[in-house]
Amino acid sequence: MSIRPQQPAPATPAPGRLPITELAEMKARRQPIVMVTAYDAPGGRLADQAGADLVLVGDSAAMTVLGHDSTVPATIEEMLILTRAVTRGARRPLVIADMPFGTFQISDEEAVRNAIRFVKEAGADAVKLEGAGPMLSRVRAIVGAGIPVMG
Repeated sequence: MSIRPQQPAPATPAPGRLPITELAEMKARRQPIVMVTAYDAPGGRLADQAGADLVLVGDSAAMTVLGHDSTVPATIEEMLILTRAVTRGARRPLVIADMPFGTFQISDEEAVRNAIRFVKEAGADAVKLEGAGPMLSRVRAIVGAGIPVMG
């Protein structure tokens, strides 16, 4: 007998979280959507208590938390740890993990593999990546894997 995991499907927010479809409804109602940045469990908890709708775990943590001069040195391992901490503190807001430089640029497959890690290992509800035209195939591939992309 196998036991199915009690976690929702990747595109489904964790129980109690704001449904992603609600964002479009809020926009249609012209209702403000509040997004903040957090890097740890207390920050996630504060965002939750303040009524934020979205929490971004930004790669800016490389500078604000880890002491680097830019965001480039942020690693996926560091971002996974920070994202996991935020998801422990934030109950209602959707948690968006910023995919750091080097985690999605090489190929669609690598982008999907790393996005899956953010959902599976860190509890992210969506991922964020930067880049316009050349990154469109990455966005399509990640969304095709059932993971929402913002950015």
